[in-house]
Amino acid sequence: MPPAVKWTEKYRPDTLKQVLGNGKAIEELRAWAASWEKGMPITGAVILYGPAGTGKTSAALALAREFDWDYIEMNASDARTASMIQKIAGPASRSMTFSGKPRLVILDEADNLHGTADRGGTAAMLRLVRETSQPVLLIANEYYDIEKPLRDAAKGIQFRSVRSTTIAQALREICRAENVDCDPDALMMIAERAGGDMRSGVNDLQAAAQGQATLKLEDVATAERDVKSSIFKVLEVIFKGNSAQEALQASYALDESPEDLINWVDENLPLAYGGEDLWQGYERLARADVFLGRVRVRQNYGLWRYASFLMTGGVQAAKAAARHGYVAFRPPSRWRRMGQTKKARNIRDSAAKKIGHRCHVSAAFVRAELMGFVGLLLADKKKAVPLAAELELDADEIALLLGSTTSAKKVQSIFEGAMKMRAAEEFEEIELGWTNRAQQPIGGTPLTRAAQAGADEPLAIIVNAGAETTSIVKTVQPPAENVAPTIEPKQGEPAVADGELKGSAAKPEGRKRGRPKKTESEGKGEAKPGKRQKSLFDF
Repeated sequence: MPPAVKWTEKYRPDTLKQVLGNGKAIEELRAWAASWEKGMPITGAVILYGPAGTGKTSAALALAREFDWDYIEMNASDARTASMIQKIAGPASRSMTFSGKPRLVILDEADNLHGTADRGGTAAMLRLVRETSQPVLLIANEYYDIEKPLRDAAKGIQFRSVRSTTIAQALREICRAENVDCDPDALMMIAERAGGDMRSGVNDLQAAAQGQATLKLEDVATAERDVKSSIFKVLEVIFKGNSAQEALQASYALDESPEDLINWVDENLPLAYGGEDLWQGYERLARADVFLGRVRVRQNYGLWRYASFLMTGGVQAAKAAARHGYVAFRPPSRWRRMGQTKKARNIRDSAAKKIGHRCHVSAAFVRAELMGFVGLLLADKKKAVPLAAELELDADEIALLLGSTTSAKKVQSIFEGAMKMRAAEEFEEIELGWTNRAQQPIGGTPLTRAAQAGADEPLAIIVNAGAETTSIVKTVQPPAENVAPTIEPKQGEPAVADGELKGSAAKPEGRKRGRPKKTESEGKGEAKPGKRQKSLFDF
């Protein structure tokens, strides 16, 4: 028996006209595609964003079919690392098709890139969008989860939740195609419980009606879905609603912590309220912030419920009369500023850590007290290069301490001078290390060990060729005024000084093996008769 075909795929729209709901978004998408057909694209890429099941992927595929475009798709099941995007989507976005028509590059779930599995995917997507010569279409659920540079490089088209009546109409057409007699009340119940998700409605209909000739109300066994609410919907309830309890309940369906929600309310409160209402709203919000501070200090998260009620129901009750009209809610600007200054803060912390390590103080103390002082020292031409070399500062840290830019000539001069000084110090340390290294290899010869032990002191080498033995004796160089005594030679022999080599040229005629025979200079140079000078072999 062949497997059942999913109705969501079987009845997927073939043209943009068949995509129900979001008529405005469909028109914007068609206009963007038409501009590519004319060779004058509005933008290189568009972002289709909105809740799940609203027809974003269906619209993308219907667009390719309607304009007869070739397309390539990458979704969450594919590895979307930088290398994979460059390998697959990169060539597709730069090469033409054989027909000469554009090729549509579809990147699904662009807001859901994971750090390990999709490492570098966001940067690769941004590069692809900026360098593409083919239309690129990104699909996302949350628009603001996409990096801001990527949002700015593409045109955003919003898809909203589909109305229940529209979903019921689509379900009725599917029942007619499947020859299923459906009760209108049953279809409306499925549509309402879908929560604006067309895909969920079709799946519920298939689960209830497949294999049946009729579908009645009692056959519908689906329950209401736990749908995560959007932050913008919650803000609508808080600022324009009339029930404090309703505002609090709306925040429960939000995937935001109280610390994040209070930033959203704080940012949009001046946009929604004014006059006395604004003052009262900030009064409630300040009390909520007090409770959040107590949570951080005491780690008592039970106080979150008081903070949540004050920032939702309390702010809603602050207005004297109901407020209406469109308000363009925006994300917290504090988050944007923190993102913009993240690099500068990282450079500041790195410089403070290096200064604190040399000064034996904490990085916090350096940030509070020493950053300006070190900046003044770097402004001095004589002290700048040695100080930067000692602290091992890079160009960004030098620019931060001087209050300048990395490309400034002064910053580059200090950085290059510090690099040269550090390189010279490293070279000098290597030379000193080799010079002062104790070169005493294990198993070395006595001659090598003696030479390493006292390289600056003269050595007396006594060789007995017959016994094939060499004795090395360390002697002390006498002072300059003391002349080495001359030994009276025998008749017919030249005079030699004490400590010189003698007997090295003697022939080994019948001499026995064993201790070498003492030389004449050795015997006469001893202070006490019967004692000899020790050699290295005796130790």
